[in-house]
Amino acid sequence: MSGLLSRFGKRHIELATRWMGSATAFGATAGLLVLYVTDFKTVLQYLPYYNGKYKEE
Repeated sequence: MSGLLSRFGKRHIELATRWMGSATAFGATAGLLVLYVTDFKTVLQYLPYYNGKYKEE
């Protein structure tokens, strides 16, 4: 395992931190897409605007 970690240097860490914002945005978007496609009521009932679909009268 230490052999693998020794291959990562200062440049790799710099690139990873530079891409962290984009990776977070893409991950959050993918998560919301999964919730929308699967229609996961347990979570979506707390999402503003979309939760009107689950209001009971």
